[in-house]
Formats: sequence, structure tokens, C-alpha cells
Amino acid sequence: MTTSAAAFIDRTLRAEGSDERASADAARIAGGLRFYGASVGAVRGTVRDARRRHPELTHDDVTALASELWAEPVYERRLAAVVLLQGQVSTLLVSDFTRLEQLLRSAGVGELVDPLVADVVRPLLERLEGADAARARRIVERWASEGLLPQS
Repeated sequence: MTTSAAAFIDRTLRAEGSDERASADAARIAGGLRFYGASVGAVRGTVRDARRRHPELTHDDVTALASELWAEPVYERRLAAVVLLQGQVSTLLVSDFTRLEQLLRSAGVGELVDPLVADVVRPLLERLEGADAARARRIVERWASEGLLPQS
């Protein structure tokens, strides 16, 4: 099922794309993804517009939307999921590490892993306290031992 927010984001990203940029991005990024050819600015603006159109989205709705966007192997959709989570990092919970792990494992390209780690995982990890922080640190340490995280 496609939510109206996901449909809006997908439709807008397609409209913002260009064949030339899609070809250039595909050559530069690769990773087995498809490309619409939308700029990073267009992705950010589209997510911002989607949040304005759908202010009713709860934490669960936002994380589900991120997963819905990520489900298609399209770079701009996945980048939109990252941008969406970046904007909601203050509402994310330790339980969201499961979803974040799924995204990281299926990202396939550093252009998605890097901002996901830098702008979602790290700020979330820094914000958590007590038992949640300890659990999150163990998860991130496991990811690091498995080579899932970029070398910093």
C-alpha cells in the first residue's frame, strides 16, 4: 500500500528529476540503484513539503514512511527517507535501531550510509540515556564489528 505522503514524495521527485542528472548520478554512485535525477536540494524540499502537507504524521507514521520510501531501490527515494529521519531524530527511540539497521544493511552505497550514520544514528545515540543508551551502544558496537559502519 502506498501512503499519500509516499505517493507525493515519489511523484515530486520524479518531476524534479532529469535524465542527464540520473545518468551522471548512476555513473558516480552505482550500487544497483535506480535514479530519478533529482538534486539533493529537491529531495530536501520535497520532504519538507510532504511534512507540511501531512502534519498529522506520528512517530510511527514517519518511521513507516521512511521504510516505505526505502522499499524501492531508487536513490532519491532512499535519500528522502534519510532526510525524513534526520528531521525527526529528536522523536526516534531506541527501538528504532532495528529499522535503522535494516536501512544500513540494504543501503549499498556510502552516499546513503554516511548521512544515515552521521545525521540519524549518532545524534540518536547521543540523545539516549540510561539503559536505552547502553542498549544502543551495544547495537552500534555490533554494527561496527560487522563492518556495517563507515570508517571515521
